[in-house]
Amino acid sequence: MNLPIYLDNHATTPMDQRVLDAMLPYFREHFGNPSSIGHVYGWEAEAAVSKARETIAHAINSTPNELVFTSGATEANNLAIKGVAEAYFSKGRHLITVQTEHKAVLDPCKYLETLGFEVTYLPVQSDGLIDLALLEKSIRPDTILVSVMAANNEIGVLQPIAQIGAICKQYNVLFHTDAAQAIGKIPLDVQAMNIDLMSLTAHKVYGPKGIGALYVRRSPNKVKLAPQIQGGGQEQGRRSGTLCTPQIVGFGQAIAIALEEQPAENERIKGLKDRLWQICGKIEGIHLNGHPTEGLAGNLNVSIEGVDGNALLLGLRSVVALASGSACSSTNVAPSHVLTALGRADKLAYASLRVGIGRFNTMAEMEEVGQAIIKTVKTLRKSQVF
Repeated sequence: MNLPIYLDNHATTPMDQRVLDAMLPYFREHFGNPSSIGHVYGWEAEAAVSKARETIAHAINSTPNELVFTSGATEANNLAIKGVAEAYFSKGRHLITVQTEHKAVLDPCKYLETLGFEVTYLPVQSDGLIDLALLEKSIRPDTILVSVMAANNEIGVLQPIAQIGAICKQYNVLFHTDAAQAIGKIPLDVQAMNIDLMSLTAHKVYGPKGIGALYVRRSPNKVKLAPQIQGGGQEQGRRSGTLCTPQIVGFGQAIAIALEEQPAENERIKGLKDRLWQICGKIEGIHLNGHPTEGLAGNLNVSIEGVDGNALLLGLRSVVALASGSACSSTNVAPSHVLTALGRADKLAYASLRVGIGRFNTMAEMEEVGQAIIKTVKTLRKSQVF
């Protein structure tokens, strides 16, 4: 069976062989619990966890003890948003986020609303960027947290994180960013960007699934965080549960590779995206979703007039594996909340393709996929009535 070309790298990435090689010894040979400090098995595991923690911390310019390992970015987002809400509710019960956030941010915010918190959902402009003046205007005396994702998972838009962080610092409001799609792809510096909490994951950067982290600022002003999982007191009491050494090792290795290869890889991947857009951009009635320049190198999101989105994906599935929106919402019959927030009509939002180009894609694949999209669109337009 010939598998289709994989262009859904925003949903997940294939694990790099170098990552798997680093992980394998910690399943059997070095299997100890990193919390078991009384013998060599625990020491080996703890040393491996510490090394990975240092690597990830270096990538974002934090200290190792500011990282809390989680099961992924979804848990990290929940810990950040709910943990801050619980710890600071006596100061205020107002939060600010953005309409185009991932559901792992929007749903915890909606949950907090059922508990009496108020949430402001900022709109975005037609290019996907927020209005910084509107953000500043929305901050109130009782605002305790602003949560804005670094890179959008559907349209790849890069928000001005450093400017947002500066605004939050000015008003003494905590700033959280979901950087699941950004880590390993763009430079991140929690100090320069004034980030107080940042959610990370490994599987978007060629690492294993099931492991992520939350950066929690300790200096100069320590961020208070109410733990959402109680138990053994691991991670300085902020997230209990036995640490999964193999996954943490894989996370660290994935980040180390990304740091070394990021500049050259971004340039190559952008070249692939530009070529695909050069081919598909000739389709009549095609619309680029998101900012034309402020976006991830490997993201291409388009809407195409005169075709049904599901029919388009069905027609392409033997050639290419991609999506029309977030993988977490792929079974949802509603149009993408991100595209509707951009002002796209439902019909165009349904007729969208999210292309995620990654480390293992080639120029030859872009040529094949581009021609397949053109051919499928022509076929559908002949057979469909709109």
